[in-house]
Amino acid sequence: MKAIFITFDQAHFEMVMGILEHNNCRGFSYWENIQGRGSVKGEPHYGSHAWPSMNSAIITMVEDRQVDTLLDLLHKLDNQTPALGLRAFVWNIEKSI
Repeated sequence: MKAIFITFDQAHFEMVMGILEHNNCRGFSYWENIQGRGSVKGEPHYGSHAWPSMNSAIITMVEDRQVDTLLDLLHKLDNQTPALGLRAFVWNIEKSI
């Protein structure tokens, strides 16, 4: 089992949710207002007058076989509008209850 942590501009919310829904990723936790800045070229997302946009984040636990498909779809979404920003990180899950 893997955890996928996805951070994204709030404008991506519906598309990210659609990707998860379409791939039967039923369980997740969602944070609506996340501040941050991309590590490469991303503009700040601070919710301020100067930088008004905000990020969101989702973490979902998936079967190993789902990871590559989800990452591919998320990467395609990011490539459609790279200025908005979207990143996904994968961790191993050792145990769960």
